[in-house]
Amino acid sequence: ERSAKLERWQGPPYINTDLRNGTKDLLPPSEEKMEERGQWSNKIEFILSVAGSIIGLGNMWRFPYLCYKNGGGAFLIPYLIFLFTCGVPVFFLETALGQYTSEGGITCWRKISPLFEGLGYGTQVIVILLNFYYIIVLAWGIFYLSFSFSWDLAWSSCNNTWNTENCVEFSRRNSSVTVDLNATSPVLEFWERRALRISPGLDHMGSLNWDLALCLFIAWVMCYFCIWKGVKSTGKVVYFTATFPYVMLIVLLIRGLTLPGAAIGIKFYLYPDLGRLADPQVWMDAGTQIFFSYAICLGALTALGSYNKYNNNCYRDCLSLCFLNSGTSFVAGFAIFSILGFMSYEQNVPISEVAESGPGLAFIAYPRAVSMMPFSPLWAALFFIMIVFLGLDSQFVCVESLVTAVVDMYPAVFRRKNRRELFLLAVSLFSFFMGLIMLMEGGMYVFQLFDYYAASGMCLLFMAIFETVCIAWVYGADRFYDNIEDMIGYRPGPYIKYCWLFFTPATCIGTFAFSLIKYTPLKYNNEYVYPWWGYAIGWLLALASMVCIPFWMVYKISTTQGTLRELTTPVNRMNLSRFILGNRPSFAGALASVGPPPELPLFVVVAARYEWLLLSN
Repeated sequence: ERSAKLERWQGPPYINTDLRNGTKDLLPPSEEKMEERGQWSNKIEFILSVAGSIIGLGNMWRFPYLCYKNGGGAFLIPYLIFLFTCGVPVFFLETALGQYTSEGGITCWRKISPLFEGLGYGTQVIVILLNFYYIIVLAWGIFYLSFSFSWDLAWSSCNNTWNTENCVEFSRRNSSVTVDLNATSPVLEFWERRALRISPGLDHMGSLNWDLALCLFIAWVMCYFCIWKGVKSTGKVVYFTATFPYVMLIVLLIRGLTLPGAAIGIKFYLYPDLGRLADPQVWMDAGTQIFFSYAICLGALTALGSYNKYNNNCYRDCLSLCFLNSGTSFVAGFAIFSILGFMSYEQNVPISEVAESGPGLAFIAYPRAVSMMPFSPLWAALFFIMIVFLGLDSQFVCVESLVTAVVDMYPAVFRRKNRRELFLLAVSLFSFFMGLIMLMEGGMYVFQLFDYYAASGMCLLFMAIFETVCIAWVYGADRFYDNIEDMIGYRPGPYIKYCWLFFTPATCIGTFAFSLIKYTPLKYNNEYVYPWWGYAIGWLLALASMVCIPFWMVYKISTTQGTLRELTTPVNRMNLSRFILGNRPSFAGALASVGPPPELPLFVVVAARYEWLLLSN
């Protein structure tokens, strides 16, 4: 009878050999058209993709300002402490997790510990919110770039239709003008009255800025085609997008160091003020900067690592990338503060009056500086091209993180011809329309809410606490070290393991608690106070990601039979074998929903496949 049943089976099963983990997935012919997940063609593509992801706008406009604001060279002390206790360990944890499981940011946690799957949902909520607002900076950069191709830069004079009677052009070192207290600069009026067309407040949203809407559309088109074929296209694009900003940075650095007054800026950038280390805010700024600049707790590193070959030395790659990232931030400070020193010298004002952070640096301070240089359109164009490419890498990796996570959750649905591309198109269109809200006259107030709450250091710290607890205490730090040894051939030093066990969660808990205690409500330009419902929206954005973890735990415990120990047990060879054999008639669906496990023995697959054949008819 068994032989007769086997003879009725039409054709051999489809066998897909995964060389990364040495397992074979046996699926019925109906699954034959399922596309392969894909891998990086070589190590360089992975390195450049991660470098493009983590080296972004924060390296250019946040780290230098924080260093100047928090004691100059003294700020490097808390920065390095957080780098080695939080940055490097969590960076390596997420990359190794992706490489070992070959899964995106949600299903990787499902395999490690089903009870902690909410971690994946939480990180992807942050990514979704990031996709809405981070690309707005690219739209601003494209907008400014379009105004850089004229000999007289639009933000260098007061002779434009958007200027007011209070506009006063730049004064140089050898000139003096009488300035009214209400005077504004042409670069500030271009930013607020031409680019943003900003309204009085959040309750006056106004109309859409169609110029910026077109720039946002261009940014999303670039982002879409950078990743529309997955790692096949991303791996080729990053050869240019990840390296070109370095060329621009070197050019701007050389130009900045040759300007008069550059030494003034560099002195303020690096001069150590050890007394600032007594301020807890300095330490919190250092910790949040590490989480911002290393793109940790976003699922992006897990997604990128999941496309590695199984035996790739991810430990060595992570150490190299971490030092590259921090080194870039440090060097970028010289490029930025040499320019600010030049501005201070030319205008004969203290450097504190020209130093800016965030969008103020990129779209107010730097445009003002290039307006004072010879061949100003050239330097303006180079700077904004660098801004666009710095942001583009980080943006399309965030989108790739979300797409990878969803596709890995439903491979039977999305790993079909053109379905991934259609899903990516849907994500891009939805994010584009959501971004239009931030391009209205009151959109800048919305942008600041997203930036301050949605992807705040508080959210990232919360995720990091649970990530390290899950890996080090639930899954087991020694077990994860065994997995890493299986991949790279040796065990990393114990320093990383002890960070996962003790230093990282303790540091993150302390910083998280301090950020709650010292919380100050957002003020736009340190002047505009949001209405109460604006702050309510901000806290909803922050809590949207954090509540995913406890909500999922409650849901999993209340809907799943078994003990708490079973809910925290990784999906390994034993419990997955029981799962498959307990669901024999839907074996293909089981594999599609759970995914190919790294430790699933071939005999289990063959046995389950044999049982499935007997019961399928």
